[in-house]
This record gives sequence, structure tokens and C-alpha cells, in this order.
Amino acid sequence: MSAPERIPPRSVTSAELLAEGELTVRGRIRDASNAALLCTVAYAGQEASCVYKPVAGERPLWDFPDGTLAGREVAAYEVSEATGWGLVPPTVLRDGPYGEGMCQLWIEATPDAELLALVDEEEPGPGWKAIGFAEVGQGRTALLVHADDERLRRLAVLDAVINNADRKGGHLLPTPDGRLYGIDHGVTFNAENKLRTLLWGWAGEPLPSESVGVLEGLRDALGEGGALALRLAPLITPAEVDATRARVEALLASGRHPEPNGEWPAIPWPPV
Repeated sequence: MSAPERIPPRSVTSAELLAEGELTVRGRIRDASNAALLCTVAYAGQEASCVYKPVAGERPLWDFPDGTLAGREVAAYEVSEATGWGLVPPTVLRDGPYGEGMCQLWIEATPDAELLALVDEEEPGPGWKAIGFAEVGQGRTALLVHADDERLRRLAVLDAVINNADRKGGHLLPTPDGRLYGIDHGVTFNAENKLRTLLWGWAGEPLPSESVGVLEGLRDALGEGGALALRLAPLITPAEVDATRARVEALLASGRHPEPNGEWPAIPWPPV
């Protein structure tokens, strides 16, 4: 009698793995401002590391409704996917060991990638963009710069769309295969302008043609009954969806990267 045919495990997407898999908590990420748990998730013969942030572990904020940060993280992923740039790791909203929360694929970053630097110069060198001057101790200042990198420029456009109030250097994850991811998108999509970022190097410059095309696609997807508008509806408020649509329209109307407006601190603290 011949042995039964072995059926290989079914291939699943990262989002399906995160949404349907069994979560096992491995530890806590101590430097996170809200409860963030390092987990493994297993489903259909596949396993991966992920970050699980339960809503119950969110700290109240004065300018964001309580219990909404996890949904905003998922909304940022949805917008990232709609751009086609894939700048946010796969992220889902699901139940877990400590209740509903955000679950995001863990990304192993390249630790020696040079995206930010402090230089003792008045102007950035070739391949760099100026952010501003920072105190470095003993009464000294240095120029904080970021790389003039297409990946960062795309992320700057995404941040302008989602109104990211906390784009720090530690939220940038370059990977060995040349990709760049942004993480920690809990304070996004506010209806008021709260853009705070390190990626001001292109402020006021014309948007690349690629970005204009992406924004035009977002405008269509955010229209009444649009695919992205429908995906965002359960994650953020109707007013915030409207504000996202308005930011896209404003970017297309100006054709330029936004500039700090002086009404809100332009750079997050601490910046890294």
C-alpha cells in the first residue's frame, strides 16, 4: 500500500497570517510609549514575529480620542498599500491575549544604514537635506540632516497625507533588501494639522511626478464609495476621512511638499 500523498502547507499572505494566526507573547518592548508586545504568530504551517499593541495598553492623549491609536495604525497601512509604495509593514486589527489591538509584522532593520546625521557644517553636503540645527551639548549646535533618498521622500508624502504627528528617526526601518518601512503610526489622521516630522528636507519643493500620480490615485480611492474610503471608515472618524481627502486635494493643488506652518512644533521630541 503506497503512502498517502503529502499535501504541502497552504501559502498565506502576511496580512492573513497576522489576522488568523495564533498569537504567543514572547516579551514586552520596553522603550515603547504604549504597551507593545513582541509575539510570534502561527497559521497554516507558517510562523512570523510580530508586534501586538492592545488597545487596553494605550495611554490617554489630550488631542486624540481614547482607544483609537490601534485603528490609526491600521489606517496608515491601508493608505500605504493604496499608494503602491508598501511603506508600512502589514498591519491588522484583531483580538489577542489582552483584547483587541493592532498586530504588525516585525521588521528586521539594517542597523548601520545612514539616513540621519549630525554635521558641523552650515549647509548639508551632497546627498543630504537639512532639517535644522540641534543642541549637542556644551553650548554647541550641529546641523541635523537626512539622506536625499527617494524612499524617504515617498515617506514624507505619505506622512503629509496621514498627518503624522510623530515621524522620528527611530521609526525608520531600512532593510537589507533595500526597502524602507515606517512604523508607529498611532498619532495620525487628526482632523487638525499636526504634521511633525524629521523629513522636512524637501519642504516647499515641487512634488515628483510619481508622487503626483499616486496622490491622484488616492483622491479617486478616497471619493464617495471609493475602495480606500470604505476601508478607512471602520478605523477613523468620518471627519478624519474627510480631512485626509482634503489633505490630498491640497497637495495636488499646491504641487509642492508642505512646509511648517508655525502653529505646531514642526519636529518631534526627542527627534530620534
